[in-house]
Amino acid sequence: MKPKDAISCSLLPYYQKELVEAGCDEAGRGCIAGPVVAAAVILPADFYHPLLNDSKQITEVQRDLLRPVIEREALAWAVAAVDHKEIDKINILQASFKAMHLAIDQLHLRPGLLLIDGNRFKPYWQIPHQCIVKGDSKYAAIAAASILAKTHRDALMKQLDREFPDYDWKTNKGYPTPRHKKVVREKGYAAYHRLSYKIKL
Repeated sequence: MKPKDAISCSLLPYYQKELVEAGCDEAGRGCIAGPVVAAAVILPADFYHPLLNDSKQITEVQRDLLRPVIEREALAWAVAAVDHKEIDKINILQASFKAMHLAIDQLHLRPGLLLIDGNRFKPYWQIPHQCIVKGDSKYAAIAAASILAKTHRDALMKQLDREFPDYDWKTNKGYPTPRHKKVVREKGYAAYHRLSYKIKL
């Protein structure tokens, strides 16, 4: 039975009450450079923050404010990355599943149910899962996972930008912006680009 009581931004606090839930989400699937990063988060049932929402619906400043709150107040959380080479080897969908699995591996509490943002998932051992389209705008734990995945990935891209500043990864985070594609046209691919992607330059 889904709860009728909602928290901030119309987010629901849980999908069901019997099992411990972990929300899972990823960041970076649409990028042409850098890793895909996933997070798994188990929140207290009464967790509340007025800013909590899908990471795409709030600002970078708001995400950065939420990250330490989630990391401090979550019952358990973990983040994992799969790099560009592995993405090229196994494809981005499988890499996203792998990153989620790696994040779940690190949780010090074992969830009884996984709430997955999206419509597909590769089962994780014997733990049941529920795929939820646009789940990061519906359930608090998935929204929290989206915040951690996004902020951790953005921090990684800012580090990679120091090696290849011409590509402006600190700003575009590896997404195919016009400026990013222009630099690729002029300078070619850099390390950390996903070579398997068919990029329209």
